[in-house]
Amino acid sequence: MSGTLRLINATLHGLEHKGKLYDIYIREGRFESVQEQTSCEERVQAADIASFGLPMEGEKHGRQNVFDLNGRMILPGMVDIHMHLDKAFSLPQVGNQTGTLLEAIQNYSSAASSFSKETIRARIVRTALQAVSYGSTRLRSHLDFNVNAGEDIAMRTVEAALEARALLGGVVELELYPMVPYRDLGRRGMELIEESLRMGLDGIGGAPHLSAKPDADIEGIFELAVRLGVPIDLHCDETDNPEMKTVLKVAQETLRYDYYGKVNTGHLCSLSSMPAAEADELIEMMSLAGVHAATLPAANLYLQGRADLGPVRRGVTRVRELMEGGVTLAAASDNIHDPFHPFGRGDLLQIAQLTGYAAHYGSPEDMVRLLDMVTVNPALIAGLENYGIRAGGTADFVIVDARSPEEVFTCLPAGRWVAKSGAWVSVTRASSRFGEERIQRLWEESVLDTEGIGGSVVWK
Repeated sequence: MSGTLRLINATLHGLEHKGKLYDIYIREGRFESVQEQTSCEERVQAADIASFGLPMEGEKHGRQNVFDLNGRMILPGMVDIHMHLDKAFSLPQVGNQTGTLLEAIQNYSSAASSFSKETIRARIVRTALQAVSYGSTRLRSHLDFNVNAGEDIAMRTVEAALEARALLGGVVELELYPMVPYRDLGRRGMELIEESLRMGLDGIGGAPHLSAKPDADIEGIFELAVRLGVPIDLHCDETDNPEMKTVLKVAQETLRYDYYGKVNTGHLCSLSSMPAAEADELIEMMSLAGVHAATLPAANLYLQGRADLGPVRRGVTRVRELMEGGVTLAAASDNIHDPFHPFGRGDLLQIAQLTGYAAHYGSPEDMVRLLDMVTVNPALIAGLENYGIRAGGTADFVIVDARSPEEVFTCLPAGRWVAKSGAWVSVTRASSRFGEERIQRLWEESVLDTEGIGGSVVWK
């Protein structure tokens, strides 16, 4: 974007900003200034104000681009810290009759060899662009790493993800984490994980609670991560079984290696099944070790409690207790239209709303916390510097057609205007289009290239 972008009469989401409007300057992809306005009537000459909702036409004026938000809210670009982009939209090929986690794992593992690199790449691109349209500017995806199906099967997913990241450059940032299989990898398997990291993947994932020897697996993951200096993000205790407490071992290893702030844990469903006192002890250990967490309400509400005849456990972790216990907690999308979760769309505002339902969050303070769980909290987990709407921050942001956190979650506004480094990448109103012809073409090609997707996505 050439020149300077100015946003006036903008609302920010924190409680300290309630009742205030802001004048925001953006230059060279960064927020140059964020200043409270002295009057809600502040305006610039009408001739200089681009029609809001048509920012790309505004760019063509060749002058300072000024947009009057009329009190609309601007959020930092949302960060989806836990996704499975490589599996998204695979449900037509990989079903799940029982709806259980075990069948989802078995069915996808059996089908993995049938997916070409082009299909996997197309899924990643399509789903990432969909997430962009809802306001996400950074995504962390766990990648299937099915070494048991063959080395080429595992590495084709890695190659597809790296190619997708290159295609999406300047539109959305992808973090890529291979999932260390919970079956015995052997020496060669760990060498392949290391090779994938040297190829450009960002950290190590896995699901050690599924292993017959979870402690040993966790130790091996930490040894490799520490040696290579990469972060860790584990699926952890995704079960209704209150005896499953692998997060304790994760916290112990984090302390052992002084890996404070470099470890994230997703799901933590067993916390919600165990007595409060036991859960509190684990949360205290997580806080002490600096272990972060992500709640994944959509998938866990769908998957958990399948064996319960009543009361039926719903699997969402102890959100309020984690937040109050000092653990940095994010809310994330997890799976989208695959055997693990047939629904979802990559909309973090929808995910935050679901978190509010599941966690009984409804006060004005809670509404702000929910927005934090899809913005500043996952940004902290990702270790992002220069994040947020502040002078010097990278100008990744989304403008939503709402004027307060309460209105955001009541309406889940369709209107979203998304910018990456100060450049518009997606504009959604009555009809939708992406900010560049290149991005629109990527979207169309990814849908066409996804084999047997079955129907088209409903685009806003």
